[in-house]
Amino acid sequence: MMKKIVYGLMMAALLTAGCQGQRNNGNQSVDGAENGEKLAAVTVDYATGFSVRDSAGMRLVDVGGSDRFALTRQADAAVPAGYRRVVVPIRSTICMTALQLSNFTALGAHDVVTGITGTKNLQDADMLQRVKDGRTVKIGMEGEFDTELILAAHPDVIFISPFKRGGYDAIQETGITLVPHLGYKELSPLGQAEWVKLVGMFIGREEEANAVFEGIEQRYNGLKQRVDSLLASDGGQRPTVMSGEMHYGTWHAVGGRNYLAQLFRDAGADYVIHDEETAGENLEFEKMYALAAEADFWRILNSYPDEFSYEALQASEPRNALFKAFRERKVIYSNMRLSPYYELSPVEPDVLLKDFVAIFHPELVEKGYVGKYYRLL
Repeated sequence: MMKKIVYGLMMAALLTAGCQGQRNNGNQSVDGAENGEKLAAVTVDYATGFSVRDSAGMRLVDVGGSDRFALTRQADAAVPAGYRRVVVPIRSTICMTALQLSNFTALGAHDVVTGITGTKNLQDADMLQRVKDGRTVKIGMEGEFDTELILAAHPDVIFISPFKRGGYDAIQETGITLVPHLGYKELSPLGQAEWVKLVGMFIGREEEANAVFEGIEQRYNGLKQRVDSLLASDGGQRPTVMSGEMHYGTWHAVGGRNYLAQLFRDAGADYVIHDEETAGENLEFEKMYALAAEADFWRILNSYPDEFSYEALQASEPRNALFKAFRERKVIYSNMRLSPYYELSPVEPDVLLKDFVAIFHPELVEKGYVGKYYRLL
């Protein structure tokens, strides 16, 4: 039975590949030499998980140090050893995470996304409509993929997140190219946002991706410079901030080199954990209290089903009322059910930064600013 399933998947993949070859046959070179086009140059300035260089009429992309792709507009192009040929622009793909989807949203490229894992916490009206009318299919969560639905999406490539539960073995049997998207591993907000350039290269929208990122970079660094100038003055002070909540008896605290910790620093605050870890660890309440009892602010992100409040926070763990940030009503809160946090914030680090600056140093933003993702509870 299993052999029949695998055989069926492989045949479907071969049919898909044949269609791809016919569809892309009109493009002859990566730089569009035959019609005078020239692709926009792509540089990687903040992201550490991928690199790119142009060589012999194609674009060579290295992801994570082990996955290599040769992006070309010529279906029969000879590619360097160790590289997998991908005919670009791709016309269809599957996104496994909201972070990946955010790149397509930023580029106005939902039409390329023919499959997603699910719609939990998804708020984008266009994507929800695409799922409803069948233009985009739900393939199931990682580890429980519906392979028939994957094939029905006809993806040229599938963007994956290797850190998750996986379940990619059956997909690999089809021969569909799997492209790791490692934006989640970036330690800097701008590094994570720069992955929009990787997606831009695969879908043939390099110029748009460059412009999107340039705007993010300018807004982020411009605000960060104002924060730095304030802190360099005599009156500039860094408040302290803690993060997270107790769940199932432990408190997951992100490390001192985490993406979030960097956001706090850039917004002019000191995160209470100063270690060099990135992933963080699960702490007992007593350990977290020793670190953060006197923290000025407390950041919380959750998907509380009702209106979240200080009463709800205390009810979840009575000892929460002991923290200074609780007593002085300085909890910074975001509800994932009510804001497009995961589907947009990866490409809006400048907005996240502004939300935090508005709380830590309100004199640096316009009067009356209301945070998009975070506000004081």
